[in-house]
Amino acid sequence: MTGQFNRVDVTVLPMGWTNRETGSFPSEVSGSWSPALSPDGRHAAYVSDRSGRPQVWVQPVGSDLTFLVDTGEAPVAAVQWSSGGGWLACLVAPGGAPRHEIWLVRPDGSELHQIAGFADGTADNMRWLPGRPLLALTENLNTALLVDAVSGERSVIARGELISLLDVSPGRERALLRIGPRGDRHIVVRDLLTGADEFVTAGEQAVFGPDGETVYARSESGELPVLVRVSKGSVEVLAASATDEVESFTVTADGRTAAVLWNVRGGLSELSLLDLDSGAARPVTPLPGLVVSGPSWSFDASALTFTAEGPGQPHGVWVSTASGVEAVAAEPAAPNAVRPTLETFAAHDGLTLTGWLFRPAGPGPHPTVLWFHGGPEAQERPGHGPLFQSLTDRGIAVFAPNVRGSSGFGRSFVNADNLALRYAAIEDVRSCAVFLVETGVAAETKLGVMGRSYGGYLTLAALTTFPDLFAVGIDVCGMSNFATFYEHTEPWIAAAAVSKYGDPVADHDLLADLSPMTRIDRLRTPLMIVHGENDSNVPVIEAEQVVAALAERGVPHRYLLFPGEGHELLHRSSRADYLRETVDWLTTHLFK
Repeated sequence: MTGQFNRVDVTVLPMGWTNRETGSFPSEVSGSWSPALSPDGRHAAYVSDRSGRPQVWVQPVGSDLTFLVDTGEAPVAAVQWSSGGGWLACLVAPGGAPRHEIWLVRPDGSELHQIAGFADGTADNMRWLPGRPLLALTENLNTALLVDAVSGERSVIARGELISLLDVSPGRERALLRIGPRGDRHIVVRDLLTGADEFVTAGEQAVFGPDGETVYARSESGELPVLVRVSKGSVEVLAASATDEVESFTVTADGRTAAVLWNVRGGLSELSLLDLDSGAARPVTPLPGLVVSGPSWSFDASALTFTAEGPGQPHGVWVSTASGVEAVAAEPAAPNAVRPTLETFAAHDGLTLTGWLFRPAGPGPHPTVLWFHGGPEAQERPGHGPLFQSLTDRGIAVFAPNVRGSSGFGRSFVNADNLALRYAAIEDVRSCAVFLVETGVAAETKLGVMGRSYGGYLTLAALTTFPDLFAVGIDVCGMSNFATFYEHTEPWIAAAAVSKYGDPVADHDLLADLSPMTRIDRLRTPLMIVHGENDSNVPVIEAEQVVAALAERGVPHRYLLFPGEGHELLHRSSRADYLRETVDWLTTHLFK
């Protein structure tokens, strides 16, 4: 906490806090995610919050036996299994903050030790090199490293601003690096002897083939991302669509097969297996959820694992083999869960926008909440959303749009809110409200708006730009002033954000005009502000200056501050409290 402002009507929710009247609360379960297979595909490691916080679990495929791998008190964000089978690499989020550490541990829980992300630094993008006990990773977006799991040796592969290590050739002569800020990243092959870079493509994901020469990459050089193979100066497109995006891919260690994850029809998933010799592709069916993520092969290529989710269906871990698709750690979807419909409409300037609409039972118009995702390069998809289900149960419709700047709709759309184009993205909020009222979904006087991270910013921007449009709002860890955001956020986050928001010096006037704090005197809508105390991505000062301004002017508000949490609420108890308080705030003001 900064301690710069006096708090008025602030609720500090300690971890583990429960309903004081009933002693219980509905838990917002995330489920299980980040699956990684043992080399022979017979065991799966994954992250699950079944214990109350995200931890690493190991489970035999085809068995209900589960084994906790204790990595300490800090929440775990991701896990990867070494190709030799001897180690698990764990991405840990101390204090729930966006800063990450990397720890190694044996699958039986022994020999736990930290290898990256020391002191105030951060580490990410970890990847075991096939057939070697070497972990590729990046620290602070400026240092590319290889860590030998046996000797503990740390070898610096490259240094530079806004770089990330993707892969290293078997002979360690060449490295694949991602370079650049958000929305303007490209991939190069760096000769580690001469330091010379060879451009591969625009994009963020690439790996070497087994020969250490061929490169497979998700290319973003065109309007829609495609899968390409680059070899000896030639570029071959392996998977492409005129309407859909290649979201990600993973190649077997022998280089024979790629699993290609597609983003289709506004945010649904398709998964296919591509023979890299013949070009033949076949779908993985049936997919156990509408949204799939994190595909990963076992080292011997006998099994493919992934995460699947859907409305009323928490994240679950699944494995696909020659015998079919089976659950490892997954719960079925709630039978009465509301499945959203994809709506299409025109923005103020004619740009086509889409959004997922969750309708409650009965005829409209309904009290309706607009929800805006973070990023802004993220995408709203029909995945697991306990909040949306809780609101529709209470007769409140939820509309989760993908306004300009969202991913999943091509390069032009994701860049359509950069810098001064952000004014149009703010105007998209009003276009969403107009669409909902004109189609009879929403009651004009009973509209709410909320969002998280960038969505929180968009909420504040809408409430200060259109002060009479909404009856209630909720800002979850949103930016309120670009100047203080750039001053207090992590340096690597600030450096990467300039291409999206603007330079804090060169674009000072633009950023000031786009900052909700500049027009905070126009905000008169009852507002709840939610923030994690340890958030160093969007630091807590972004919430506190809004709270202070509202308190000074007597605007109805509530401030929920979560200690032990960062930019995301990682503990189930925190998410449950957030869910209960959010539903209470919205129903109180929408049913007046």
